[in-house]
This record gives sequence, structure tokens and C-alpha cells, in this order.
Amino acid sequence: MSVGGATLLDMVSKLPPTLRNLAQRQYGVISRSQALRAGLSPDMIKFRIRSGRWQQLHLGVYATFSGTAGRGAKLWAALLAAGPGAALSYQTAAELHGLSDKPASPIHVSVPRERHLVAVEGVRLHRSAGIADAIQGFPPRTTVEETVLDLTQVAKTFDDVCGWVTRAIARELTDETRLHAAMTKRERLRWRADLHEVLEAAVTGDHSVLEFRYHRDVERAHGLPEPDRQVPFTAKDGRRGRRDRVYSEYGVVVELDGRLAHPEENRWKDKARDNAAAVARQQSLRYDWAAVTKRPCATAAEVGEVLRNHGWRGRPRPCSPGCQVGRE
Repeated sequence: MSVGGATLLDMVSKLPPTLRNLAQRQYGVISRSQALRAGLSPDMIKFRIRSGRWQQLHLGVYATFSGTAGRGAKLWAALLAAGPGAALSYQTAAELHGLSDKPASPIHVSVPRERHLVAVEGVRLHRSAGIADAIQGFPPRTTVEETVLDLTQVAKTFDDVCGWVTRAIARELTDETRLHAAMTKRERLRWRADLHEVLEAAVTGDHSVLEFRYHRDVERAHGLPEPDRQVPFTAKDGRRGRRDRVYSEYGVVVELDGRLAHPEENRWKDKARDNAAAVARQQSLRYDWAAVTKRPCATAAEVGEVLRNHGWRGRPRPCSPGCQVGRE
């Protein structure tokens, strides 16, 4: 790893021996208290800053190099500025756990509730009564389970809540048992009943918000038969994949195209799945976000008709007084 043209190893090798290992682990960033404990005097710290060897990132937090601070250095600077007991949290913890695919801005840091701090530039502070029991890793960050729950509590919509839970399960970052355990520790929890429902769906095979919405608003709401979910298949050319929904008794496949999961350049994958279904003598239906979330009743009616054409003896039922499904 390099910073400003020099490797981190080169930079920390110029530090006093007592600071070398610590600085290397913290991406070249240290706090004033760490430097003093390692034997540096206040004058020695001032000299290094004035000479340009070090730079001050926040009050009492220094980069032991003169180049641009990278992502790791910025995260450590935010933590050290927040002081003892701090941990990266919310979107920043999600980034580190692989729950989110892009760096969070601002950097999110949680501190014990009794501490009262002013957030430094580029950092958003959160206060937590249970932060001491929710930290793991290096740099310190909230656990996957606490991170997921934190993010659901600030979610603006139910779809956002669903997204965090299904993503964590689908990426095998946590499981139902650990999430349930974390939920029981929280006396106050928004969306509690919904979280239990989403968690159950995620464990049984819903890997996205769209899949959950299809299960809840199309299948279950209209009494369609229960399909198999995330069914593996091998295409004729040897490619492997998974089908979102397979009504195996009736030879019907439903594929769900999320808003971001199926960009134009990946349409060939969708066609490959449809072609594989045709080879297996299964009828394949494909629905996008609008069909599931804006027109669930019409989608249910269509799926129901196809299933009946393939031998299903049931009928879709209306989901509400205004629903016309099953009333024709």
C-alpha cells in the first residue's frame, strides 16, 4: 500500500519503534495521546507537523505522512477523533462488512451515549447505549447484525428495510439466528413485525426486495400456489444459474428483473435462462419492478392464468375489496 508515493512501511520505519506497529495497523494515522504514550514530547509532535513530516487531519489526530490520506487513513482519523469506545457504524460499517458496495459519505461513527462530542468535518456521529457490546474487528466497527438493524431504523421506506435484510442473508454475512438474537436485545425497534416477516422470507429464498414484494403482493396476497425459490439450473452451454421462482408441478418459471440487477448489457443472461427453461419444457414469465410493485393484481392474474393452463386447479383470489382478480 502506498500513500503519497511512498509505502506505508517506508513511512512508519521513520517513527520511533514504539509507534511503528501501531501506525502501520492504523494506515499511518495516530492520535496525540498515542504519540505521547509512545514517548514523544509535545515539542517533538509540533516539530514533525511544522516540518511537514506529519499533517493534522483533525484536532489531536495526525497522519504520519505528507501525502494524500487514503480511505483507510480517513476511517482511522474519524475513529481517533471520536475517542475511546468509538466504532465505525451504519453505512460505513456496511461498507467494511461487504453489505454495501460503495464508500459511505460522510463517515459514520458511533460513540457511547454518555459522551457528548462535536462531529469533525466529514463525520456523522451517532450515540448508542449498547455500543460496547456491539463492536468487532479492526478498525472497530459494529457487528453485521447491529449494522443491519441500525440501517433499518433510519430507513425511509419498507423497501429499504427489506433490502438491508435480504442482502445480508443472500451474501451470507449473517443468519436468521444471529439477527433474531440482535433484535431481542433492542427494546425499541421500528418495523419489528415487518422485520420478522422479511427475515423469514429471506431465509426461505427471497434474495432481493423485488422477490419479497413478489412473494407478499403477488403470490401470497392472491392465493397462488407456493413455488420453489432460487432453483439452480445448468444451461445447454454449461452455464449455471438460479431461477427465481419455479412452479415445478406445472412447468412454469417466473424470473424477476430488479431495477439494478439486470442492466442492458446483461440481457443475454436473462435470455439464457429463458432458453434453458424452454429446453426443459417450462414456460418462462418475466416481470420487472413496475409489474410487481405497481401492478401486482394484474401480474397475479396473468401468472394464475398461465398456471391454470398448465394444470393448476385453483383460482387467484382478490387481495382487497377493489381487486378484480378472480372476479371475472
